[in-house]
Amino acid sequence: MYIEGFVLAVPTANKEKYRQHAESAVPIFKEFGMTRMVECWGEDIPDGTMTDFKRAVQAKDDETVVFSWCEYPDKLTRDEASQKMMSDPRMAEMAECPFDTKRMIYSGFAPILSEGSDKGAGYIDGFVIPLPVVRQADYQALAEAAAPVFIDHGATGVVETWGEDLMRGEVTDYYRAVEATDDETVVFSWIAWPSKEARDSGNKAAMEDERFAAMGPDSMPFDGKRMIMGGFVPIVDTAR
Repeated sequence: MYIEGFVLAVPTANKEKYRQHAESAVPIFKEFGMTRMVECWGEDIPDGTMTDFKRAVQAKDDETVVFSWCEYPDKLTRDEASQKMMSDPRMAEMAECPFDTKRMIYSGFAPILSEGSDKGAGYIDGFVIPLPVVRQADYQALAEAAAPVFIDHGATGVVETWGEDLMRGEVTDYYRAVEATDDETVVFSWIAWPSKEARDSGNKAAMEDERFAAMGPDSMPFDGKRMIMGGFVPIVDTAR
């Protein structure tokens, strides 16, 4: 599959309007080749030292961060869908969005790992990570070692995607979100859990697992201080 990954800031008061707006787009997007849409509402978004989800989209105090993605069979289908969206009159009718589109960030990502199943998840841990291009193989090896640990402690699925078509924005973009340098790309990934309670206990158990002891900070192929993460509740998932 191919992923179009999004991060945006939505006025908290517009939560239901946003959900309805996303659902109204589903039939059109499916007509264009999309196979799944997932929209996740920020529920546990920590402040970071250098970067975080709120700063990534310049979220205001009365706004909530949304982490979402659309799935396509391949990059060609996604590219063709993007062209159709630009010219379809039905999209023009949806132009009035319940959020500031100038601060929305989105790009294309190629999956490098998919373990278990993320369908029907009750809770999502979302991540955006800056990664030196030359360390892709190291990152994939780390992801392949870590995914079974999370699944053994209650996660239902782990997906890792590699930035392949990263766009530059006027106000925000993935590069600025994690202060990526010229020799870095961006990873967009998530861990699916049955619930927040399962996520909290599962993360704690995973961190205490002896298999993680060998994955100390020095073994990380990226700058952890610039990684952004947060907990999200799915409000739209067409796979349900």
